[in-house]
Amino acid sequence: MAGGYLNPARLPPGTQVGPWRVVNRLGMGTYGAVYLAVGPEQETPGPVALKLALYPRDARFKREGELLSRLCHPAVPRLLDSGHWKDAAGARYPYLAMEFVQGASLYIWAQAHLPSSRQLLRLLATLARALEATHSAGGVHRDVKGDNVLVRHSDGHVFLTDFGSGNYLGATPLTSPPFPPGTPEYRSPEAWRYVLDPDRDVAVPYAPGPADDVFALGVTAYRLMTGEYPPSLATADDGARLWLLAGNGPRPPGALNERCCAELSALVSRMLSPTPETRGSARELAVALERAARHAGPEADASLFVRPAPESEDAWTSRPRVASPARRTGWSPWVAAASLGVALTLAGWMLSMSAGDAPAEVRASAQGEALDGGAVAVGDSALMEPVPSSIAPFAWSTIAVDMPLKPFPGQQRPDPRGRCPRKGQVPLQGSCWLKLDWSQKDCEENGYVYKDGCFVPAYPPPRPATSGPAN
Repeated sequence: MAGGYLNPARLPPGTQVGPWRVVNRLGMGTYGAVYLAVGPEQETPGPVALKLALYPRDARFKREGELLSRLCHPAVPRLLDSGHWKDAAGARYPYLAMEFVQGASLYIWAQAHLPSSRQLLRLLATLARALEATHSAGGVHRDVKGDNVLVRHSDGHVFLTDFGSGNYLGATPLTSPPFPPGTPEYRSPEAWRYVLDPDRDVAVPYAPGPADDVFALGVTAYRLMTGEYPPSLATADDGARLWLLAGNGPRPPGALNERCCAELSALVSRMLSPTPETRGSARELAVALERAARHAGPEADASLFVRPAPESEDAWTSRPRVASPARRTGWSPWVAAASLGVALTLAGWMLSMSAGDAPAEVRASAQGEALDGGAVAVGDSALMEPVPSSIAPFAWSTIAVDMPLKPFPGQQRPDPRGRCPRKGQVPLQGSCWLKLDWSQKDCEENGYVYKDGCFVPAYPPPRPATSGPAN
């Protein structure tokens, strides 16, 4: 059904997209919007998650749909339908209709439920099984992280989501070197070693494999358990050099969180091994996690976290804390500033390496990814009901979430001097926008948040009709 003059990023309730009727918008990513939608009652008794491209003929959606069509696993949302939505000009915007998961992201869920080591072992085993199914289908997820893991409210079942960054054997490359889509903090050491190699072919991007997904799952567990990211080749920290020396990897999570059982600590350290072969396959890891969940002692049933006393709580300390023999630390990395910090330190670390200066495209890639936390896909993590949290919002967190990085079709653009054609228009990210005096709530529903302002895309005025009855 044609969309009139509707914007794919702001479809009103009742809009028809294929057989699906939009109920409301759930979230936005760099390349697509996510809607709650319903279909014919006799065919779809419940709502679906409808992912609609922001740009016509976006090939990412075709690739994501193909990868999801190959998967049939209880920990991966089912692909129900795919097709195209047309606007008034006939432009075709691809969409995907998927199983709707009513839940919270892994990190948010952990803050609310304070899981034990045994619970986390079982959860990680389920995610490893989802990765096993993905790898068996010839695919790679490429963006495994806590924000792309949903825990369903009704039964605590876990789902691996957001395959928009994924790839499969035979798929047409869609991105430029040096890195494919992903999030810098979760990249494997072999990925960074490849990109930092001065003798590599700069025209050939790094190709993540199953071992990269296993490593990213380890980073996810490490961050959840300790509140910290492990050292990375993307940082200026001296600890990052252990990856270059093919050492033993980061400190075991049990050394940072005394509540972590030995079995869980050892398996997470295995996932974070500098040597891909040492990590094992997703299937081998799943078997080991399941075995550990069955045989770990009673210490595995203690919560991994302690909640601060009420009198000590405030906006930044009311989240659970990690118990450590040496210190107690809050979950400070759980703010968007972590990604920005990686970008600020990346260039200095690369320039100090004995292997030589890092190519300019590496720095540009990492900085670009840091601004949006690697959210190169639609972002299925928007398909959740957030658990109320007292963590203060970070000012930069909305930049890449709401304002697209590319102009909408027909949107006005600045001239070569960077000036927009009409008075009142503001040039932002290669497009022209109108700043509105709207409240935050109104802006989230109808506009785009950028820093402290609310903006809507600027379009040329409609042309007068050239035919019709004479006056």
